[in-house]
Amino acid sequence: MRRQRVERKLREVSGQLTKLREELAVVDDQFLHFADEADETRLRSLVSETPLADKENRAAQKHADVLRRQRTRVAEQIARLEAEQDELLDRLTTDG
Repeated sequence: MRRQRVERKLREVSGQLTKLREELAVVDDQFLHFADEADETRLRSLVSETPLADKENRAAQKHADVLRRQRTRVAEQIARLEAEQDELLDRLTTDG
């Protein structure tokens, strides 16, 4: 691959990584909030033993699970892009 193409691709990957890392920070923040909420509703459900508390618990846990899966997807995308970035850097240094 020509040096210019590798450099252009590196810039693209770097930009994508920046955006994904920002997204991961937001998802982490949201996940912590909903995981705490799920813990609280679980405790309320156990103590009150009412159908409404159980329903609230299931909804909160569902939100936390969705955010956990989203966080995993974003983290996997970051790992793939970091590997691609490493490969491109290797090409850049070997093609000199």
